Amino acid sequence: MRSILKRRELVADEWRYLDEVRADIADVTEAKQLAAGWVDALIVPFVKFRAEPASWSAHDGRLGIRLTPVDPVEELAEHLPRLSLVAVEFPGPGDGRGFSQGQLLRSRLHFMGELRAVGAGVKQDLLFLMARCGFDAFELAPGQRLDEALAALERYSVAYQPGTRAPGDALPAIRRQRFFAA
Repeated sequence: MRSILKRRELVADEWRYLDEVRADIADVTEAKQLAAGWVDALIVPFVKFRAEPASWSAHDGRLGIRLTPVDPVEELAEHLPRLSLVAVEFPGPGDGRGFSQGQLLRSRLHFMGELRAVGAGVKQDLLFLMARCGFDAFELAPGQRLDEALAALERYSVAYQPGTRAPGDALPAIRRQRFFAA
């Protein structure tokens, strides 16, 4: 079972990707039927979801979507109330489109579910910045150590600029302090 960082804790991942359910099934209908039978928390690629949104929304369990950097976040707006998770792919550490997608989901579309960073670009030195954009869960890239990544999230205690808050986060330090005495 995969472990992830979720709300600054190391936890076992309860979600399954559609391709993990049964990699050798090419037929979408058959894959959905199989997934509906035994997967409570299912993450579906955005392209497959977009092809049949009503069918995927009928999934009995919790539903999540995995976005690639080129997927238009705005197309998820009407489906966000049904989604429990959005996984945003970071294909490499130099690709910043996932930061923008996370920011849009939290600030403009008001997504309140789990926002997870996934992919080869989820490195411990970027976690603090991802959290500032609203990400509250991280599936680390291969070779990254969970304990070091957790420490990286706590590396900075003050941010100069306000960021997008994930549900349950406290106000940024700059809004809690008074800098000029009256």
